[in-house]
Amino acid sequence: MQKTSSLARLAQASVLLMGAGYLGSAQAGILEDVQARDTLRCGISSDKAGFSFLTNDGQWTGMDVDLCRAVAAAVLDDADKVEYVVTTAKNRLTALASGGIDVLSRSTTWTASRDANLGVDFTTPWFYDGQGFMTHADYGVEKLEDLDGALFCLSPGTTSERNLEDHFGRRGLSYRTIVIEKSTELYNAFQQGRCDAITNDVSGLAARRTLFANPDDYIMLPDVISKEPLGAYVPQGNAEWRDIVTWTAFALMNAEELGVTSENIDELRDTSKNPKIARLLGTDGRIGERFGLSNDWAYQAIKQVGNYAEIFNRNVGPDTPLKFERGLNRLWSDGGLLYPAPIR
Repeated sequence: MQKTSSLARLAQASVLLMGAGYLGSAQAGILEDVQARDTLRCGISSDKAGFSFLTNDGQWTGMDVDLCRAVAAAVLDDADKVEYVVTTAKNRLTALASGGIDVLSRSTTWTASRDANLGVDFTTPWFYDGQGFMTHADYGVEKLEDLDGALFCLSPGTTSERNLEDHFGRRGLSYRTIVIEKSTELYNAFQQGRCDAITNDVSGLAARRTLFANPDDYIMLPDVISKEPLGAYVPQGNAEWRDIVTWTAFALMNAEELGVTSENIDELRDTSKNPKIARLLGTDGRIGERFGLSNDWAYQAIKQVGNYAEIFNRNVGPDTPLKFERGLNRLWSDGGLLYPAPIR
């Protein structure tokens, strides 16, 4: 858990700066800027339990927060050197493209249009999800078709709007919408009965439901209508920085695959004969130096934050209020989709 250094530092710069050559110059050395500043500016949400959530005692927790912390550990040797910048679904990518943050770790879906049009680059999937639906339990709704003609609460700037339009349109179903930008107001409107249903990533709906005063008053439908590979975005045009964030995530996944945890990492670093572990932990090769980092960059991330399984289990796993099973987020060797590129 990380103490907050900024509760709501919102980026104000406009994406119009991109047209003035901002991306080509000011963002040419993001790694150098982060190291000179000695702080990573990470865009997150503040109210998605299990992913990026600010507790009552001022602690940041969640899978997306832990990815920020892992990058800080890899780059600055200290997972606590993160300034958390609260963004909304509407302004998150603008804040990133205009230089207000160094990385966006806010459960953002990888799409072609975002890569092509918004001045940002995706790194790698951090959590595989899909769009689902939540409605009021006393409505008697059992499947998505029962919501024909329903009024939906939606958040702007998300893939949920287009997915809903595509799915309902193909089936000849009708619906109406209320669009509310701030997520707290959005879910309050839903609980107050201002709309019949709400749609978002399954993880987001489940996370929010745990915060409701009466969670049993609301049900999740079994329907999942989309693929939502969620992960971190970085500003476009800086391959070095994109590599660092991408390979930090891969390092945490590779650590799980190799059985390296935050608890046994020191022993394995000193005694393991596995060349894959040696390369991962920096006792063999110069991979870190080629990224512009110290050779123990991955060791620092794993030691201070944990491998992917540790991060998943403590934030959203079966022993947490969310009670998520690994599902698609299992390693490829266990029937899941997590397939980290090899560190060699």
